[in-house]
Amino acid sequence: MFVAIRPRPTSTMGVCCRLKAKTVLYLHGFASSSQSEKAVIIRDFFHRELPQHQLLLPDLPYTPKEADDLLQQICQQTPPDVVIGSSLGGFLATRLAEQFNCQAVLINPAVHPHLLLRQHLGRYYHPVRAEHYEVDASHLPILAAQQVTHIQQPQQYLVLLQTGDEVLDYRQALEFYANCHLDVQEGGDHGYQDFESRLADIVKFCQLA
Repeated sequence: MFVAIRPRPTSTMGVCCRLKAKTVLYLHGFASSSQSEKAVIIRDFFHRELPQHQLLLPDLPYTPKEADDLLQQICQQTPPDVVIGSSLGGFLATRLAEQFNCQAVLINPAVHPHLLLRQHLGRYYHPVRAEHYEVDASHLPILAAQQVTHIQQPQQYLVLLQTGDEVLDYRQALEFYANCHLDVQEGGDHGYQDFESRLADIVKFCQLA
């Protein structure tokens, strides 16, 4: 098991552009959107530093079946070389990485979302999308069925964790992704503090430049 535990960095490395074009798919977390902070950071970074690559930033449906249907359609039409996922997006990215044999970068990923969401059943409002949505008990067994039970190619995963995650217990990901490339930072939060400073590491791992 490779685990790097270190304090959060204070600066960002510069990254140059080269190598062949790749397709990178970013998956936001539950009740988030393509306008989330990390999504915007990634979008702006690719536009500025990596314009040769294709970046896909879909807005995922709230229900697990519809989200999976959309992702299957996207990946069948444009197979990704890299999937980046945050929180529930990390859970979904794991499923896609196993199915389409691509690299994955996971940011504070959810490991057992069906167990977490059963505590948050109900109707909610998404202020960015200006939509109401519902977390229904019928979603839970679908999420449970979508869960990957074993990572086939752990060398293709970079898992970024912060121990201060107030939503998910980082130790679950530490255990599940034990054979992957793990990077654990002390402190931080669920949104992953100073995410922009990790872009150079993501680029290097995925050989995007």
